[in-house]
Amino acid sequence: MLSLCDNSARLCDDLPRRAFLSAGSLSALGLALPPGLKGAEAAARTSGGRAKRCIVLFLLGGPPQHSTWDPKPSAPEEIRGAFGPIATNLPGVQISELMPQTAGMMDKLAVLRAVVTGDNAHSSSGYYMMTGVPHIPKQQENVNPGPPNDWPTMGAVVQSLAAGPHLLPPAVRLPMHIFNTDGSIWPGQDSGWLGHAADPWLFNCEPASPDFDVPQFRLSADVSTGRMSERRTLLEAIESRLQDVERDNSLATYAGQQRRAFDLLSTSQARAAFDLKQEADATRDRYGRSQFGQSVLLSRRLVESGVEFVQVNWFRGPDEPAANPCWDSHADETNRLKDVLVPPLDQALTALLGDLEDRGLLDETVVAVLSEFGRTPRFNGRAGRDHWGHVFSIALAGGGIQGGVVYGVSDEQAAYPKQDAVAPEDVTATIFHALGYDPHTPVYDITDRAHPISRGGPIRAIL
Repeated sequence: MLSLCDNSARLCDDLPRRAFLSAGSLSALGLALPPGLKGAEAAARTSGGRAKRCIVLFLLGGPPQHSTWDPKPSAPEEIRGAFGPIATNLPGVQISELMPQTAGMMDKLAVLRAVVTGDNAHSSSGYYMMTGVPHIPKQQENVNPGPPNDWPTMGAVVQSLAAGPHLLPPAVRLPMHIFNTDGSIWPGQDSGWLGHAADPWLFNCEPASPDFDVPQFRLSADVSTGRMSERRTLLEAIESRLQDVERDNSLATYAGQQRRAFDLLSTSQARAAFDLKQEADATRDRYGRSQFGQSVLLSRRLVESGVEFVQVNWFRGPDEPAANPCWDSHADETNRLKDVLVPPLDQALTALLGDLEDRGLLDETVVAVLSEFGRTPRFNGRAGRDHWGHVFSIALAGGGIQGGVVYGVSDEQAAYPKQDAVAPEDVTATIFHALGYDPHTPVYDITDRAHPISRGGPIRAIL
């Protein structure tokens, strides 16, 4: 942390010594904004992709491929599960009967049925899916961010390449970060070696709550509008004097960050992007009143307002069962899928696709439904399935992705890939390509070393 102060009791223009600012924090100003306001020069978009934005729906825990995108009706019951397939609007293509609304929109989706991480640990396999780089080593649970596993998440890459200036940040995560039962935060969610300026903003929120409010846009209780104005004047005075003694790039960047924070608080357009009360009740009902559904609706409002990359993580509330939280269905999978998990996904995903299309935004917005892995072919002794990174399914839509495509084939038990296996680096390369960035586009770490944004190649069959 960089403190901007001197050794004397007062600064050179009689500003009190206690009036210092800490880089990366606005606590001295009474504001509560996340880091990552630093801008970056834009990279040329040369890949031919037409998407301008991306929304990732991350289903943390690992959905079973058998009861979502890749049903196996001919397999024994201990493999196929309790749910049968349902016909879709694509002739000959079936998905789980739990997803009837999605079945009617399969012509807009590309489903990849042979994704492989080869990693059965939430933390390390999740890192691989969010960065496109395998964790070193694999099979590591409850690990935290840090070298050598500090490759930036996709949103951080987009933020580092985004053209500026931006009122809202180029990349946002909501409604919370991803963490394990022991509280450990998965690696692969931050900017890593790109530096904190590229961190996607993390908005901790509960958008389905009646009194939903985003705390990052709220002044501290003891800060009136008048006091905020006074603190802005103080900030400008400090900046003016310190520029006389230190004119390096870090100070200039920091000043820009602070100004943008004040602009964000004082601009009604920015605040309105987070105001779900501006949506009709029918629209909110369309997405579903779950925390996940309202988070997905919030993601649509954000991309409409200029945010280029939004990752919506499945909401993990305090009432999640310890034995099978979120999509981690180690026990009682059948009831969890039917009653808690798949219906909100089916509703929110189709609402998002339909809403984007109605607004003329789907052709310019990539929608990706991702997870860290799938589930074991056979049920365990607790009527659940365990971790499985050897084959699973994801789905992409919009933004130059060819709809009505099923790419990749798993074997008869959805246990291993049979044809056209896909690695996470190919997924990241495909998303970057759709956004107009060649996977070889360089980004630079804090030592100015160049790295390609992806080590994979775009999946041409779905473009």
